[in-house]
Formats: sequence, C-alpha cells, structure tokens
Amino acid sequence: MIRLARFGAKKKPTYRVVVMDKERARNSRSVEVVGFYNPVSQPPVINLKHDRIEYWLKNGAQPSDTVGRLLKNNPAPATA
Repeated sequence: MIRLARFGAKKKPTYRVVVMDKERARNSRSVEVVGFYNPVSQPPVINLKHDRIEYWLKNGAQPSDTVGRLLKNNPAPATA
C-alpha cells in the first residue's frame, strides 16, 4: 500500500509518502519512501518520485485515498 506517514512537530505536520504493508502501523518501518508532502507551507510542497510510484503501482500496490488525490492533482511531468 502507498500511504502517508506523519512526521514533524506538534501542530506542524509533514508527511512522507511511503510504501508499506497494509497491516502495519502508520509510522512503522516502510519498504520505501517515495516522496513527501508539507501541507503547512504556503503553497503546500509536494515532491513525489513518479517513476518509483509507477513501479509499485504496476506491482500491485494500492494508493490510499489521500495519496490517490495527491497523484491525481500532481501528475508526472511529460517526457519526450
């Protein structure tokens, strides 16, 4: 599963976009970190490794609802 893991200080969250087993706890050990998301900054900062996310999606990983929304709103840059 591709989902968010919360980091940062109290009331100043930052999130890592991680690949991990669905049964694991939110902040437990992940398989791979594939990006980060900072909703507090203006404008919010979103940095995703689209190639690695695509690899995991092809291998059966399912994005959470929030990660799915981030992927939809921040598509991969077009390559020529």
